[in-house]
Amino acid sequence: MDPVRNPYSPGAGRQPAALVGRDAPRSSWRVALERIERGRSSQPFVLYGLRGVGKTVLLSNFRRAAAERGWITAQVEAGAGKSLRESLGETLHAPLADLARPSAGRRLLIALRTALSFKASYDANGIWNFGLEAASAPGGGADTGVLETDLRKLVHDLAAAAEEEGVGLAILIDEAQDLAEEELVAICAIAHAAAQDEWRVLFAFAGLPSLPRVLAEAKSYAERFLYERIEELHGDAASEALTDPAASENVRWEPSAVKLIVEESAGYPYFLQQFGQDTWNAALEAAITYDDARVGAAAGRATLDNGFFRARWDRATPSEKNYLRAMADDGDAGSSSGTIAARLGRKPASFGPLRANLIAKGLVYAPEHGIVAFTVPGMAGFIARQPSTD
Repeated sequence: MDPVRNPYSPGAGRQPAALVGRDAPRSSWRVALERIERGRSSQPFVLYGLRGVGKTVLLSNFRRAAAERGWITAQVEAGAGKSLRESLGETLHAPLADLARPSAGRRLLIALRTALSFKASYDANGIWNFGLEAASAPGGGADTGVLETDLRKLVHDLAAAAEEEGVGLAILIDEAQDLAEEELVAICAIAHAAAQDEWRVLFAFAGLPSLPRVLAEAKSYAERFLYERIEELHGDAASEALTDPAASENVRWEPSAVKLIVEESAGYPYFLQQFGQDTWNAALEAAITYDDARVGAAAGRATLDNGFFRARWDRATPSEKNYLRAMADDGDAGSSSGTIAARLGRKPASFGPLRANLIAKGLVYAPEHGIVAFTVPGMAGFIARQPSTD
């Protein structure tokens, strides 16, 4: 069929044509937005799960829901080559510039001056111009060089400005497990203070399954955040992720074709989009058949092997690949560090640096002490398909 009309969109963080199976967290977020607007507090949201399950998509949906209500929003990705200080500062500039106007209230002027000082805390040569004279306004002081102090001042003043505008402030951090320890401690402390004092701010974090542990280790009260495990789609939700986008283009899936793609994808949203896209392109008629799905599944698997999985595999050194092969014997469920070491004929302690490197590269994570698992579903199967010389 016409690839231009193809409604499926595989890709990191891309919004699918049908965002299904996520009604509960989306509803909870809407309730939280309304609570903040009414002067009540709400717990920070924590979305966690494997790669490819749609955490970034959901986080972006949260941001859009806040932006549609006129909120000041900032969505950043940790570990993307910038510090949290710089990422938040640069992301907040645009929404603040949109709010700057001659009739700006006192709290907004204070927030703008504080934002200028925060900018100076990481870029002494950079200058922001909001088109207003904020120099005479109180505020500022977010340039001490101490992250928690500066960020607390910035969030407090922006939340006050948002309240003056009748809205709120939303701060969303993706890949939050990659925040530096100082950043984790600071953001948890500020989120806690905001809830205690009912600032008009709402936080949301997304990351790997290790994120709840990482946050709790940073600050014990992070255990009281609102945690939502994001998993693969099941039952009708997985089917609707395929059939609803096609229906919008007046294309029908045969039940047997849906069943095959859901099984081949194991219900993972990223894989559903990839297999759906390739099945659509393989189909000739406005009814997607089982044979179309077989071709699409084979093409989708090849695409994932050559891109999604290959990009991660090629980042590993030969010794790291040997370790990953030993993990793959246990499938995707996770492996004991001791078992892996025994398979490779060495003591577990000798693999400490290698294991740390694999975690830093985002290839594995530690769901619990002494256990390692792949960060992406299906990685064990991909490794099993690779020649031993690869």
